[in-house]
Amino acid sequence: MNAPDLHDLQRRMAAAVMRPLTSDEQTRRRDEKGGSVQREAASFIKPNDRLDSFERLEIYNRQYWFRLFSSFEEDFPGLKSIVGSKRFVKLMRAYLEAHPSRSFTLRNLGSSLVRWLEENPQYSAPFTADATAMAALEWAHIEAFDSEQRAPLMASEIEYLNEHSHLELQPYLRLVEAPSAVDDALIAIRDASKGAGAQTSNAVSIHLVRRARSLKPLPGKIYLAVHRFEDSVYYKRLSREDYLLLRAFEQGNTLGTAIDAAFAGSTLSEADRAAHLQSSFRYLMQMGWLCTSRRMKSQ
Repeated sequence: MNAPDLHDLQRRMAAAVMRPLTSDEQTRRRDEKGGSVQREAASFIKPNDRLDSFERLEIYNRQYWFRLFSSFEEDFPGLKSIVGSKRFVKLMRAYLEAHPSRSFTLRNLGSSLVRWLEENPQYSAPFTADATAMAALEWAHIEAFDSEQRAPLMASEIEYLNEHSHLELQPYLRLVEAPSAVDDALIAIRDASKGAGAQTSNAVSIHLVRRARSLKPLPGKIYLAVHRFEDSVYYKRLSREDYLLLRAFEQGNTLGTAIDAAFAGSTLSEADRAAHLQSSFRYLMQMGWLCTSRRMKSQ
C-alpha cells in the first residue's frame, strides 16, 4: 500500500470511529450523507468468525466515545451536579458533537465549553449562570494544574516600576467571577467522590467546616484566583478590587490603568485605598503571581 492509499484508509477509519453514536449508544447505520455504514465498514475491515465488519467497527466506535464521555464527566463533576445527571448527558453529547476532540490529549476536551454554554443556554437553563461559572472554574483548575510557570517579579524590580509599566500574571493563574459559591460546591463534590483533602481552598475551608457541605452553590457573588503551588491547585477568594486589578493586568493594561480599574466603583474610601493597594501588592509578591512583562524585558 502506497502512502496516499494509507493516508486515505487512516482518514476513513478515523472518521468512522469518531462518528457520534446514536442516542442509545450504538453505531449509526447511516453516515452524514445517508450512505450505508455497513457497506463502508466492509470496504476496509475484514469480518472474522464471530463478528461482521460493522460489528467490529462498532467496538472501536463505542470505545472511543465512552472514553470521551468518561473523561468529560471526570473533568466536570461540578457542572453535572448543577444541571443533574440526565441533562448532563444531553449537554455532554451536544457539546462533544459540536466540539469533538482535536488534540492528542483529552486534557483539552473542555477548552470550548464555557463559550459553548454561553451560546447554548437551553442545555443548562434555568441554572445557566451557575453552570457556566462552575464550568469556568473546572476548566481553570485544569489550566492551573499544568500551565507554564515563569520567574516571578523580584522585589529589586519594583523600584523601576511606574504608572506606564506593564506587569503580567503567571501563566498558570486563572481568574473566575461567579454569581454563587461554586468553589465551596466543587470542593464538597470532589471530597465526596474522592475523599477529604482531594482539593484545597485557602479561602473557604473554615466555612465548609462550620456548615453542612452543600453540593449546590450557595448564592452570593465571589471572585476567585485559581492557582498552583507545589503541584496542587488552590482556590483563593479575592476582593473585588484585587480581582479587577489582576484582570486589568491580564488584559495587558499599564500599572496606572490597572490601579484605576481596581477602584472603579469601589466602596473603599480614598483614605483606605493606598493601604489596600500596599497590602495587595505585598500578597501578590509573596504568592509570586506577578511577572515582569516580556515586552519590558525585550526593551
